Amino acid sequence: VIDLGSGKGYLSSFLSMQYNLKVYGIDSSNTNTNGALERNRKLKKHWRAYQSRGRTNLKNQRLEKANERPAESEIKCKVINEKPLNNDSSLQSQDEVTIQDTFPSCGFTEIATSETSKQAEVDLVGRTQSEESKLSEEVLAILNVLPVDAVEVFSSSQCNCAELCEQQKAERKLASLKAKARKSSESNLYFPLTSCITAETELSDIITDLEDCMMVGLHTCGDLAANTLRIFTAKPEIKAVCSVGCCYHLLSEQFENQEDCPEEIWGFPMCQYLKDKGWCCGRNARMSACLALERVAVGQMLPTESLFYRAVLQVIIEEIYGVTRSDRHVGKTYSKSSSFIDYVRKSLKKLELDDSKLPDSCIMDYYEKYKHRMNELEAFNMLKVFLAPCIEVLILLDRLCYLKEQDNIVWSGLVKLFDPVKSPRCYAVIALKKQSCF
Repeated sequence: VIDLGSGKGYLSSFLSMQYNLKVYGIDSSNTNTNGALERNRKLKKHWRAYQSRGRTNLKNQRLEKANERPAESEIKCKVINEKPLNNDSSLQSQDEVTIQDTFPSCGFTEIATSETSKQAEVDLVGRTQSEESKLSEEVLAILNVLPVDAVEVFSSSQCNCAELCEQQKAERKLASLKAKARKSSESNLYFPLTSCITAETELSDIITDLEDCMMVGLHTCGDLAANTLRIFTAKPEIKAVCSVGCCYHLLSEQFENQEDCPEEIWGFPMCQYLKDKGWCCGRNARMSACLALERVAVGQMLPTESLFYRAVLQVIIEEIYGVTRSDRHVGKTYSKSSSFIDYVRKSLKKLELDDSKLPDSCIMDYYEKYKHRMNELEAFNMLKVFLAPCIEVLILLDRLCYLKEQDNIVWSGLVKLFDPVKSPRCYAVIALKKQSCF
């Protein structure tokens, strides 16, 4: 797994330790890379105890469910036998969920506990001789996301249920031995690397073993999300991608201020349709796309006062200093300020503007002049919140349409991964190539 924009390695560490995968975490900040190494070193000390507790809890939960519904497994196995998987069947139905529950870890190499293995073998007896009988654990783990025709199914051999059960036992035993050998021989499966990734980056110059890998990106900022998809489509070694973007305001746009942006590869638009239309969102719209409607809906209101401070500050620097554009930012000055005067002075210093010619009385005059318009500002920003999903989905659909235009991709889609209240950027762009390792 190649984790682009890995930061301090939260996702990379989890993937490597939970599923015993080899993970390369690439970040442009050397500070993040060093922090990831140290964090991973400390995490490994406590991981086995954490994992052991998790397995114990899972086993207890399964035993409780089994005691409550002793006949449920037989009933659902019978239903599955009578209705094989096909494109028309709902992947969210109760029957398919039961199949997934057989494999709680959903990992490619993690071996289930002995109790879980026994339950898996009982469920496997109920399968038919159709292609369903040979689906791997990896395929079962993603059935709730992908259509059936998006994955390659292993060819079915003619054997009865008893032979299948015995064969599965042997395969599981062999897989268990291999996994134990890997765990003892591989001391570190996570490799943090420092590199700035662009659409033209040659990953083979950074990582030598690219065969049958996949790319992930969790909250990749600006153009990195778009470049992740471009690298995926260009490199045949990369079989799948799962990208969750963020920071839409940092996207470069092809049809916005072209004279100031000489780059030839743009973050937006990606698909040919929007390029032909010459579509441009603009920075204000992209900033709005970053807002969180779901959080506002549950009562986490907008920071009206800090937004008001920022708006009045902009009026001051335009009228007093004649500055209409700047590449500097005031950042989180509001949370560190005791008053509006303190906020303005700290902000001016960050913007490298001389605050000595601006007395306190002048600052307060601006505050009093616009104070009665605070309600207007709040209403305006609430309107931006309501429009935010429209702009975000435009950006996401642009990326999805770009993938749909590629000939070497067998399936692509948008998948909601997270609770939007906890993580407003909750949609992942997922794609699989033809003849993928899945």
